[in-house]
Amino acid sequence: MRPTRLDTLFADATTLPGIGPKLGKLLAEFTGDKVIDLLFHLPANLIDRQYRPSLAEVEDGRIATFDVEVMKHDAPPNMGKRRNLPYRILCGNETGYVSLVFFRARGDWLTKAMPVGARRMVSGRVERFREQLQIVHPDHMLPQAEFEKLPIVEPVYPLTAGLSAKVLMKAIQAALPQLPALPEWQEAEWLKQQGWDDWHSAVQTVHRPENMAALEPQNPARVRLAYDELLAHQLVLALVRRDRKKQQGRAYPAADEMQARLLALLPFPLTGSQEAAIADIRADMAAPMRMLRLLQGDVGSGKTVVAMMGMLQAVANGAQAALMAPTEILARQHADTLGPWLDELGIKWQLMTARNKGKLRAENLEALSAGDVQIAIGTHALFQDDVAFQNLGLAVVDEQHRFGVQQRMALSTKGHGVDVLVMTATPIPRTLTLTAYGDMDVSRMPDKPPGRQPVDTRVISMDRYAEVAQSLGNAIKDGARVYWVCPLVSESELIDLAAAEDRAKALHAIYGDTVGIVHGQMKAAEKDAVMARFAAGEISILVATTVIEVGVNVPEATVMVIEHAERFGLAQLHQLRGRVGRGRDKSSCVLLYRGPLGETSKARLTIMRETEDGFKIAEEDLRLRGAGEVLGTRQSGLPAFRLADLEAHADLLPAVHDDVKLLLERDPLLKSPRGEALRELLYLFRRDEAMRFLQSG
Repeated sequence: MRPTRLDTLFADATTLPGIGPKLGKLLAEFTGDKVIDLLFHLPANLIDRQYRPSLAEVEDGRIATFDVEVMKHDAPPNMGKRRNLPYRILCGNETGYVSLVFFRARGDWLTKAMPVGARRMVSGRVERFREQLQIVHPDHMLPQAEFEKLPIVEPVYPLTAGLSAKVLMKAIQAALPQLPALPEWQEAEWLKQQGWDDWHSAVQTVHRPENMAALEPQNPARVRLAYDELLAHQLVLALVRRDRKKQQGRAYPAADEMQARLLALLPFPLTGSQEAAIADIRADMAAPMRMLRLLQGDVGSGKTVVAMMGMLQAVANGAQAALMAPTEILARQHADTLGPWLDELGIKWQLMTARNKGKLRAENLEALSAGDVQIAIGTHALFQDDVAFQNLGLAVVDEQHRFGVQQRMALSTKGHGVDVLVMTATPIPRTLTLTAYGDMDVSRMPDKPPGRQPVDTRVISMDRYAEVAQSLGNAIKDGARVYWVCPLVSESELIDLAAAEDRAKALHAIYGDTVGIVHGQMKAAEKDAVMARFAAGEISILVATTVIEVGVNVPEATVMVIEHAERFGLAQLHQLRGRVGRGRDKSSCVLLYRGPLGETSKARLTIMRETEDGFKIAEEDLRLRGAGEVLGTRQSGLPAFRLADLEAHADLLPAVHDDVKLLLERDPLLKSPRGEALRELLYLFRRDEAMRFLQSG
């Protein structure tokens, strides 16, 4: 049960002044519908009312405050009908005059609020219009006694349509006195060392900033609250991980003989990082606890072979395995790669996608549930309700960031104590790995398979487009295949499609029917057909929107042209470049850009030219773009933090991680005074579900 002292924080936001049912509904979608949600909504700017110049000396464009007398109302004629005309109130003092300007004004309200002859404190942004001072829609027009009650420095909060700055600020300021005194969950020595206040003071401080420095992520009060949020998150991940370690899994002894037969079939030796990852998986699967491991491998590092070794270990011990890919193209590609090896080893397998319908689907489902199929390769079709395995032992999920955690878990519940191996070709910076995948063990594979040639990357201006287009002829004569990727023009797929079609037409004029096109508006079967023609060499140039999926494998493709490369993120550029350089021939990547380039775009293209190390690129991407975008925000499985900024506060994560580890070693049930306080922290950040992991330690 949540401690009663937190009740005021979890009261509805509608209990605060100015928040009625309508605004309550709006807040529920924007910030959350409880008082605590508003307190976790931090100011992004501030209005400083300390600037009180004379009317004669005020600087244009600044927010200023004046003590003035109301001199005259100038209402537009036929005000009711002509509401687009401004309503003006002339005010002044011994230093000059200022007009207050209102559009769509209510004259009766203005007459009451600003009676002629009254003195008022007026505050707002000053501008000059035809040499006259004016303030359009002042922030405040109050008698001096009321004005003095306002904070001199006023926080400004991020807003949404239908929510006014004044109403939101008033509600948050009214919530601050309701803050309960909570027991301290941070170590006293650590607080002192960091120079942090207690939680209560830190919340007060962030909502009453005294200057712009108080809004910086590195402000001590903000850092303290960020640490609290990261601590709650990491504590839950550690509890989940501990619980998983206790869950009974199944032990699958190593399948040395079958795995040795696979190694003999491979046309290449394993890399050091492949061998290390296989050893990790072998040990996990041989132990009686459930495996939950993240396999992070750069583009072309050979993750599929590593996953196959794990699947063989399950199959050799009488269990089934499943490999789930995010798209049909990728599922079919896995089937094309693994199928011949599985056939050679005498293992029964089948491909299951949404395209399997009717009788074929029914037969597939029956074979799977009867145990006649040992390995299933498929898309999300694998975790639909009617799919039943006889004895699922290992679930492999490819490109984890394209699936939600729920989907990953749905596959693992299709058997008893199922081991889960999650793969991603998106290199993730260490800080984000810790945050998004803290409940998993991690194997990193930075090595490239032997024989892979580096990709020659060039950055060329769009002014030289014709030259680049003509130069493709030489590559095609030598039997090469070319990808030409068109930019994300906007969020509209239709506009992207138009850009791709225009480019395909232009290239068709030079190279005729050797040019094909693939885009997001095509049906899966159409896309597959074009990709098959490209792989077979019937098409030499494939024009595509960003639909060329992660993992598409055509070893003969040796040229990648990315148009308007400045519009792509680093991770995306790296993934696209990874489509070439997959065979033994020399490959090149041309990054066409339209100048002038901004600093970030310039930095992005420079690092692409300098390195192919996906992990290095990922760290740089994090630095340039921030955590929210690096993994594709929501889809990535990256948690949405309210107080912590993963880029600005990344240096806190190792300390949080160590703190949690030590804490659970000393106080596994959180029964000590600090442990009890941390339970309140978990409730504060709505991590109530963690409590069930504390019942038995």
